[in-house]
Amino acid sequence: MTPFVVGHATHPQWSGALALVIAQLEAQLETQRGETGTTRRADDVKGVHGAQGAQGAQNTEGAEPTLGWVYFTDAYASAAAPLLAALRKRWPEIAFVGTVGVGVAAAGVEYFDEPGLVVMLASLPRSQFQVFSGQAGLRGAGAPLWRAATALVHADPATADLAELLAELAERTETGYLFGGVAASRGRAVQLADGVFEGGLSGVAFGPGVHIVSRVTQGCMPLGPTRRVTASDGTVVLALDGRPALPQLLRDLGLAGSDETGAALPPARLRAAVPRLRRTLVGLTGPAAADVATDAADVSAGAAGHSSSSASPAASPARARPRGSFGEEVRVRHLIGVDPARQAFAVAERVLPGMGLAFCERDAAAARRDLMRMCTEVRDEVETRAEALHAAAPAASPAPTAPAMRPAVGSEQPHADTAPAPRIAGALYFSCSGRGGPHFGGPSAELQLVRHALGDVPLAGFFAAGEIAHRQLYGYTGVLTVFTD
Repeated sequence: MTPFVVGHATHPQWSGALALVIAQLEAQLETQRGETGTTRRADDVKGVHGAQGAQGAQNTEGAEPTLGWVYFTDAYASAAAPLLAALRKRWPEIAFVGTVGVGVAAAGVEYFDEPGLVVMLASLPRSQFQVFSGQAGLRGAGAPLWRAATALVHADPATADLAELLAELAERTETGYLFGGVAASRGRAVQLADGVFEGGLSGVAFGPGVHIVSRVTQGCMPLGPTRRVTASDGTVVLALDGRPALPQLLRDLGLAGSDETGAALPPARLRAAVPRLRRTLVGLTGPAAADVATDAADVSAGAAGHSSSSASPAASPARARPRGSFGEEVRVRHLIGVDPARQAFAVAERVLPGMGLAFCERDAAAARRDLMRMCTEVRDEVETRAEALHAAAPAASPAPTAPAMRPAVGSEQPHADTAPAPRIAGALYFSCSGRGGPHFGGPSAELQLVRHALGDVPLAGFFAAGEIAHRQLYGYTGVLTVFTD
């Protein structure tokens, strides 16, 4: 398999946390070296890019780590440079990427609003990934001329036109699939990409030889049907399905005084509704998706959209979602104000006629159900691939023609018609900073649910100011991506 190892710790000082993490990683690496018979240490392969290093790299790929993910809470943000320097001194041959969050995640563990560090290392072929940043694009100096299949993206929350930049980056990949998150910090929003950066995008692009399965889980429950925006002014929604927008919002919220005629509502009623409005969010879909969502909407329970996606070029079959849940085509945004004079409301995104819109609110039970749905889909996808490879293996493997080609009785050598089944080697999970254990009912509850569903696989991630999947920026979601061996 492709080994993944992960270490995580909390400590008042970043150096203390790093020492604990390094000890965990080294213990796991030594165990893997013993299992595979690999005895060469990382220090022996420093020259893999030299004239004689190419052969060394070929011999050690799949054994020694080549790529590392580093996620730390904002308590360590000011120490990003010395932290990265210490990691590169310890493992000079590893490329490191990462960023800061208000919380970080490991398998079954969350560090939220406290000092925390998670580092995951993986042995991926160097020819199958490339680190990028504002200073080193996907085709940097000396880089092989290959087109990325997918890309992990970290972003600065202050980046202008972030949605457009993500769409542009997605166009530069074979599958159009991105995954990642937006840095979240009460201080510096730093990113790591073989250096320390602020602003813009960074991350690592993967070639077609790196196999992943990726899904999105939503955290909100629709309060009514999906309607079509028929009139808007920038971020202001004027009409839904040809009717004034504000009365329909109040109707879905069950507030007394909602009026289908579009007449001005008494200010006192709107003031009384402010606490309820502050808890209300808006789920938006593009015009094409709006047609599907509107057709499938249930007037009493809300839109029950469904979507399933994989980073592989072939589309995965769509699976039914739980009743009263959003699909991956929905982007949740804040409701930022109402305009009684125009019987309208404003949302935190530019809205265009033809888009679908459903009012929603955060719901812990719905989020828990959808999280388990997502993990089940990921696990089923990996198992389906394993079954397909197993079924195809006998036909693809020629039968041996000489007795000498057959393994001896009692030998542990696998038969020629036995293909290794893919399994989850490691995982990345990016969740909204408004989710985590507190939203799911207890400390580390969200990551414990993921661990229960996937098993004890190496996992790293952080709690973000926005989640990235497909080519879109999400909110209040979780994005799970697993690497299969």
